[in-house]
Amino acid sequence: MTDLTPDHDDTWEYQGYHPAQERLRESLCTVGNGYFATRGSLPECRADDVHYPGTYAAGCYNRLTSEVAGRQVENEDLVNLPNWLSLRFRLTGGRWLTPDAATVQDHSQTLHLDSGILERRTRYSFGQGRTLAVRQLRMVHMADPHLAALRTEFTPENVTGELEVEAALDGAVTNAGVPRYRDLDGHHLTHVHAGTATPRTVWLRCRTRTSDIRVGMAARLTARAAITETLEPLRAVQHITLSLVPGTTATVDKTIALHTSRDPAISDPLQAAVDRVNTAPGFDDLVASQRTAWERLWRRAELDVPGEAGHILRLHLFHVLQTLSPHTAELDVGVPARGLHGEAYRGHVFWDELFVLPYLNLHFPEVSRALLHYRHRRLDRACAAARATGRRGAMYPWQSGSDGREETQWLHLNPRSGRWLPDHTHLQHHVGSAIAYNVWQYCEAGGDAEFLHTKGAELLLQIARFWADSATWDESLGRNRIRGVVGPDEYHDAYPGAERPGLDDNAYTNVTAAWVLTRALEVLRTLPEPRRRDLVERIALDDGEPDQWEHLSRTLHVPFHDGVISQFEGYGDLAELAWDDYRERYDDIRRLDRILEAEGDSVNRYKASKQADVLMLGYLFSPAELRGLFSRLGYRLDEETWRRTVDHYLVRTSHGSTLSGLVHGWVLARCRRADAWKFCQEALHGDVADLQGGTTGEGIHLGAMAGTLDLVQRGLPGLETRSGALWLDPVPLPELSSYGFSIRYQGHWGIHLRLASGQLEISVPPSDLPPIEVELPDRGIGVQPGETCRLILTE
Repeated sequence: MTDLTPDHDDTWEYQGYHPAQERLRESLCTVGNGYFATRGSLPECRADDVHYPGTYAAGCYNRLTSEVAGRQVENEDLVNLPNWLSLRFRLTGGRWLTPDAATVQDHSQTLHLDSGILERRTRYSFGQGRTLAVRQLRMVHMADPHLAALRTEFTPENVTGELEVEAALDGAVTNAGVPRYRDLDGHHLTHVHAGTATPRTVWLRCRTRTSDIRVGMAARLTARAAITETLEPLRAVQHITLSLVPGTTATVDKTIALHTSRDPAISDPLQAAVDRVNTAPGFDDLVASQRTAWERLWRRAELDVPGEAGHILRLHLFHVLQTLSPHTAELDVGVPARGLHGEAYRGHVFWDELFVLPYLNLHFPEVSRALLHYRHRRLDRACAAARATGRRGAMYPWQSGSDGREETQWLHLNPRSGRWLPDHTHLQHHVGSAIAYNVWQYCEAGGDAEFLHTKGAELLLQIARFWADSATWDESLGRNRIRGVVGPDEYHDAYPGAERPGLDDNAYTNVTAAWVLTRALEVLRTLPEPRRRDLVERIALDDGEPDQWEHLSRTLHVPFHDGVISQFEGYGDLAELAWDDYRERYDDIRRLDRILEAEGDSVNRYKASKQADVLMLGYLFSPAELRGLFSRLGYRLDEETWRRTVDHYLVRTSHGSTLSGLVHGWVLARCRRADAWKFCQEALHGDVADLQGGTTGEGIHLGAMAGTLDLVQRGLPGLETRSGALWLDPVPLPELSSYGFSIRYQGHWGIHLRLASGQLEISVPPSDLPPIEVELPDRGIGVQPGETCRLILTE
C-alpha cells in the first residue's frame, strides 16, 4: 500500500459525502500538470446534476455553431476530452456502487499538495457489519506530462464473494458542465473508435469536429486477476473479477497516456499514446517521480505564510502550478481564466494574465515568456482586427482562444430573467494594455533583453500604435479622447438610453494607454540601432508616429467629478443606487447587473461597479509611478485626491468578480490599512468558500488565485523590479505581520526575503553573479551573492 503521510499544511481535505458540494470539490481537487488536467470527480460516477468528470488539454479548442434566440451563434470551447478516469465496481449480481445509490459509512477526499496526488477513501456498508473500503490514489503526472494514473484498493470486511470491476476509456462525453451554456451545442468529439493494443492495454481515438485535433488515449490495467475487454461504439472497456477475502486488500492500477495532434515530435497521437503507456513505469515508481517533480516546483515557488492564510495560499499556488507549469513553456497556449478545471468562460484567455504573469516572472520566467509568445503569435490577427476598424496597430480580443480572433459571445444569458442579451464586452480594448504591461514587467524582472528587443518591442509598438489611432482631438477640451470602450467594471457598457454601446474616456483605459505610449517610446529610444531600423521597416513605422505618441501620452483626457477621478466621462451624472434597499431585498447583490435587468432596469443608469475599475490603477502602479503618470498627463494626483477616489468607489462596488476583493485589498493596504484585510480575506476565500455562488464548481478563478500570491510577493512588500534594482516599500498589516518567500531575479535563483517584526531579511545564494541592488524608501544597499542582510524598516 502506497504511504502518503498527511501533513495539515500540505493537504486540502473534505470529510463526508455532500452531493451539493461535489462540483466545488471536483474543481478544487483537480489534478494536472500544465499539459492536461482532470477534475476531482469520483471515478465510479458519470456526469449528472451532481457529478461532472472532465479532462481538458491546454489549447485544445473546437468551434461549433448553435441557434440561440433565433440567431446562429458561433462559440469556441476548450474541449472536454474522453474520460480516462472511469472505473466502477459492484458485488456480483448487485448494483454498481456509487455514493448516491449505496449506503456510505464514511467518505473523505485529501488533496496532497506536496505531491499532487488526490487520495479518496470511502466505506460502503451492506449492513450487519459488512463493508467494502475503497481507497484511491490519483495523479496527472508532473514529470511526464502525457501520463496519468489511478490506483484503487478494495478491502472487504465481513464480505466474501466476488467484486466486478469495470474500467473504461469513455468517449461519450460532451461539454455540459455549465448550466447556462446548455442551449449551446456541446458535442465536440467525432470519429470515436476503440481498440485493443495488448492483452492489458486498450485505446480510444477521436477528433474534434471542426478544429480537427486528433486525440489518442491508451490505458493499461494491472491487477492479480484475468482481464477481458469489450469494445463498444464510444468506449473501450476492461473487466476484472476480484475474489474478496475479508481483511485482504485487492489492488487495481490504471495507467493512461494522452496525446493530441498538437504535440511536437510525434507522428500519430494514438500510436504515441500506446507506446508511452506500454513503457510507463509501475504505479509506485510513478509516485516516486511525481513526488520529485513536485518537490522541484515547490522549491522554486517557496512561500512561507503562517495560519489559515498560508494554508489557502498554498492551495492557490498548487492550482497555479498545475495549470501553468514548466511544461507550459513548450506549448502554444495562453492563460485560461478558469484554469484547466472546468468549462466556464469556455476555457478562453482574457486579461487575467495581468494578475498571473507578475507572479510567474519571479519564479518561472520561462513560462511567462511562453505565455507572451502566445500573444505574439497572434499579433498578425490583432493587427488585422485593428485594420478592420480602420486603425493601425494591434487590437487584441477581449476573449481569445485557438487563433486569436475575438471569441467574446454576442449574446449572454441572464439566468435571473431567462433572457439572452447583447454582450458588448468585446469593447474592452484595455486588454492590449495588459499585454504591454506584462511584456514590460517580464523584461524588468528577468532582464531578457533579447525578448524586449524583438518580440516584446514589436508587441509594445503595435499596441501603442493602436491607441494612437484610437484617439481623437477634442478642440473644446484641448485634449485627446478615446471613445466607445468598456472598462474593467463591465457593468457599464453604454450611456443610459444610448442606441450604441461604448463609453468615452474610461479613466483606466486612457491612463494605461498613456503608459503604453510612454513605454513604447522608451523602448524605441533604447533599441540597438540595427534592431530599431529592422523593426521600423518591419512594421512600416512613419517618421511622425513617435512625435504623435509623445503628444498623446501627455494629452489624453482623464475625467474628474466632485474631486475624484471619474470612471468615464459622464459617470458623475449617473443616479445613485439605493444600495441598502437592494441589500435588504436580495441575499447577494454581487451580480447587480442581472438583478436590475430582471427588474426591467439597467445598471447603466447608476453609479455602481461590478469590480475595481479606476482603482485598478492603484493595483498596477505604485503611488509614485501613478502620480508621475498623472503629472505627465497634466493632472495633479495628490494623496488626498486618491484617497477620496478610493472611498468613492469602495461604497459603490458590488464585488461581482473574484478579482475585486484582491484589487481592493491591495489598494487599501496603501491608503486605508485598517480596512485592507477584510478584502484580502475575501480574495483568499473567493474559491474555497465559493463566494460567487456556485461559479467555482465550473472552474477555479486563476487570476484571483495568482493575485493573492502576488499580494504577498509584491503588494504587501511593495516590491517592484525596475531600473535594474529591487525596490521595496513594505506595508505592515497586523493580520499578516510575518511572511517570507523566494524569488528568481536577474539570473539569481532562490533570493529569499522575510519580513517580520519591522525587519526585512534578504538572502542571496552564492554565485558568480553581480550583487543585487535593493532600494528602500530611505536608503539603497547592495547585497552580494552568499550574503544575508537584515534591515530595520521605518514607518
